[in-house]
Amino acid sequence: MAQQRAIFGGGCFWCTEAVFRQVKGVSQVISGYAGGARPNPSYEQVCSGATGHAEVIAVDFDDSIISFETLLDIFFATHDPTTLNRQGNDVGSQYRSVIYYQNEQQQQTAQAKIEQLKQQGINAVTELSPAVPFFEAESYHQDFYAKNPTQGYCNFAIPPKLSKLKQYFSDQLA
Repeated sequence: MAQQRAIFGGGCFWCTEAVFRQVKGVSQVISGYAGGARPNPSYEQVCSGATGHAEVIAVDFDDSIISFETLLDIFFATHDPTTLNRQGNDVGSQYRSVIYYQNEQQQQTAQAKIEQLKQQGINAVTELSPAVPFFEAESYHQDFYAKNPTQGYCNFAIPPKLSKLKQYFSDQLA
């Protein structure tokens, strides 16, 4: 089966969603929460840092068009995997760098990519964990950047990530 799912946390899900929505072979990107103890948490609960959830995206992709490894390359190039529980001004465990692998192949590929980064002198602190329940974020968070391109945070945080995507992965753009 060509359709797969990847779950990535790389800080604010508005940012990661905006990046992966532009990648060919990606059929859907859903903002949500994973990795915490509370079922169906709200945005406010997750932002408090008390639930243990990370802001994540579920990326549905066709692996006959784009590989999980290429998605990992994009993921690592468009966020900072070296900061623990932080992406820029977003601080807290909800903004941690994390990959929730869906199968053994994803686990092995992600582990190899993290090791490769470390061999290059990049101290990736990205958490690598087995799949956990994914909870879809509230509807107003879905496709947030496309719906709110002039919002202050979006204007500040997302364009540099999109520039990196275009600079390093132009052949992967939809």
